[in-house]
Parts: sequence; structure tokens; C-alpha cells
Amino acid sequence: MKTETPLSNVLKWLSLVVFSSLTACATIDDQSILEADSLSLEVEENTAYLSGVLDSNLVVDLTDFLAEHPNVTDLVLVDVPGSIDQQATMDSARLIRRLGLNTHIAPTGYVLSGGVDLFLGGIERTIGAGAGVGIHAWSDGTRINASSANVADPIHATYVNFYLEMGVPERFYWFSLTAAPADRVYFLSPEEVYDLQLATQ
Repeated sequence: MKTETPLSNVLKWLSLVVFSSLTACATIDDQSILEADSLSLEVEENTAYLSGVLDSNLVVDLTDFLAEHPNVTDLVLVDVPGSIDQQATMDSARLIRRLGLNTHIAPTGYVLSGGVDLFLGGIERTIGAGAGVGIHAWSDGTRINASSANVADPIHATYVNFYLEMGVPERFYWFSLTAAPADRVYFLSPEEVYDLQLATQ
């Protein structure tokens, strides 16, 4: 984990995805950038700022960081291109919920894929003007992906139960599977964000 200015990675957005509008599909065009974009956490008063890829150390990193900064009440996601460990991401969202933190997406920032799941951990969830919220069908990075999993596969229940736990309707999960394949990103419109109950206000 490294600490740096929360907005210092915003330009990487352009190298990760290309999009024409908030409701467009975009291609993730450099997986190596996604893998190299390490987690950054910093704090200002009662607000923590998070950027980077969510990895297997996320629960430990967040736990340690929040123990060092017990005054934090709000977590701002600045630029989160995704996760490489879905279980760690879900567990971190549960940690955020347990601690009673609010989550926000920074104005003109972006949260993609597993980053959206982390965002859902917030008690109150807000999205800044011009922020991008991108979803797609999941994949484990090998031959197993959402399109190859039978509709009765228990893996679906893992996701559905997580979203219900976060107060998000089951239909969000099924929508994400058809919104874009695993190697692309679908950017939700503000109307879709609120219809799917991702933001609380």
C-alpha cells in the first residue's frame, strides 16, 4: 500500500477505459495497468481517500488504516479500476458497513467492477457530479465466468446474497451480467444508479 495525493491517479482513467457517455460500453484496454495500480489510502480530518486496484490485502490494509485513524467516518473512492480478489472486496464492504462508514465516489472520479461492490458497503452512499460507475459480468480470470456458469450454480447466490445484504435489489446482479462482458465496462446512467438503489441519496 502506498500513500499519495488522492487525485494523482485520475489521468490513469484515460488509459484504462475509453468511453463516450455515462451509458456507453468501454473496453478495458490494458490489464497490466490494472494489475500494477497499487492501493493508495490517505486521510484528511474525518475523510479517507482510496484509489487503486482492490487486492487480496484489502481487508488487512483497511483494518490497519482505520485502526490508525479511528476518527474516519467517510470513505471517498477516487479512482478504482476494479478488484483482483472478489472475496476480499466483499469482506471489505462488510467491514465498512460494520464500522458504520459512509462511502462516496469523488466528483469526476470513477469506480469500476469490484470497486462498485466496495462502494456498496457504505451506510450512506453518494456519487459526485461527473463520476463514472462501471459494471460488467464477472470472471475469475480463467475459463470460469458469468456466461459459462449455469443459472443454478451456487456462485450466483454468493453475489445475490451479498447485494441483498448491502440493501441492493437482486436485479442489480442479473443486470450486471448482461450489461457488458467481462472485458468491457458499462457505465450506468444517473437514472440507473438510483433505480438500482446503488446510491442512497
